[in-house]
Amino acid sequence: MIEFVLNNKLIKTDAHAGMTLLDFIRSEQQLKGTKIGCREGDCGACTVLIGSLNDKKKTHYKSITSCISPLGNAHGKHIVTVEGINLEGKLNTVQTALKNNNATQCGFCTPGFVMSLVGLTLQDNLISKADAIMAISGNICRCTGYKSIEKAAYKIYENIIEIPITNRLSWLVENAFLPDYFLTIPTQLKKIATNIPTHKNGTIVAGGTDLYVRQADNLAASEVHLINQNQKLAGITFYKDRCIIGAETTVNGLYYNTAMLTYFPEIRNYLKLVSSEPIRNMATVVGNFVNASPIGDLTIFFLALNASITLQNESHSLRTILLKDFYKGYKILDFKSDERIVSIAFNVPKVDSKFNFEKVSKRKHLDIASVNSAIQLSVSNNKVDFIYLSLGGVAPIPFYLTATCQFLTGKTLSVEILKEAAQILQQEIQPISDVRGDESYKRLLARQLFYAHFLKLFPRAFQILELVN
Repeated sequence: MIEFVLNNKLIKTDAHAGMTLLDFIRSEQQLKGTKIGCREGDCGACTVLIGSLNDKKKTHYKSITSCISPLGNAHGKHIVTVEGINLEGKLNTVQTALKNNNATQCGFCTPGFVMSLVGLTLQDNLISKADAIMAISGNICRCTGYKSIEKAAYKIYENIIEIPITNRLSWLVENAFLPDYFLTIPTQLKKIATNIPTHKNGTIVAGGTDLYVRQADNLAASEVHLINQNQKLAGITFYKDRCIIGAETTVNGLYYNTAMLTYFPEIRNYLKLVSSEPIRNMATVVGNFVNASPIGDLTIFFLALNASITLQNESHSLRTILLKDFYKGYKILDFKSDERIVSIAFNVPKVDSKFNFEKVSKRKHLDIASVNSAIQLSVSNNKVDFIYLSLGGVAPIPFYLTATCQFLTGKTLSVEILKEAAQILQQEIQPISDVRGDESYKRLLARQLFYAHFLKLFPRAFQILELVN
């Protein structure tokens, strides 16, 4: 039995845990405000909010795309559709801002924008005015040209910037952002048993952001083993010089972690290239690893950190290997049949080390890479002390450039050395022609991204013309 609160209604259902939340909302509950668009998590028409109790017994909300979220992941949560934020006889403050700024036209996408912006008002991590735009980064509109929507988003931001941290929910109710039943949700959720119905022999699903794009119909009809309710495997901790990331940590877990921002000042810019706010709220870091895509952005990121992964079997025995040794061939992983990844770990970058991530795709944001790359290195007296370098889209697996790193270690950096390293890099990689570019194009991108790392990290030492010519 799956139990959750849908708007202000307790749901108890024997529906298949693998069906999409979108289909349950529309077909089983007849709530048609949540729209069917792309069914791939790209357009945002199906955006809803999902709220869960935190350690302080308060409800924490985030936006998700319901078209690629399994129904079972709603167990024990508060699911909010556009019908659930309506006030009696009038528009709420978010809806009013959209109306007053003429931010809707055909109206198909509007419920998704409304829910994303309501999610913005519920964020604990509001940072800047740019967050108002980031909140709707997963929503597409084909009518308005976006400027009117941006104006509405900025107006909403101005209204909520002074929200008191301690009484956020009460303030939002008092100021007509939310109906007052939201204040009763923590009490309602406490009454729901936390054990989620699942099938351990079924397909393993965490966030579902990859599997449900490709296999939604199959998963809706087969058994699924849902694992994202295990909060013991979520979170980021730092112990001495190591960072340890639980297997169920989401991408936004990285985005909003202040310590990660300290060690990687550009991490939020990197992650904006990877996916939208709703997808980052759902997708797990480890899910990107086990997907084993040769262009997995997070895999490329962590390869350059020389990260290790710890696996646990059914007997609770642990095994730790380097991430670069996890990939044995295209979609072939160093997994034993009863093993699961439980954590990721890496040495935190030291003060004198540098890190960079680069990506080229047909769209700048929210697109699959043609080629991506990451680097971590330490240089003293212009000599490379150590270097970790990865490339995606140039081999059957997320690729760690062993020979190139070995060549550069101990070398004094110069244009000539980098050009020689680029030649070794070309000998290591094995790109193929596909829909994201032919082999020669990918080889060119691999070289240019390699150079881009050094141009960005050592702008005074290298010039573009020196490297290219």
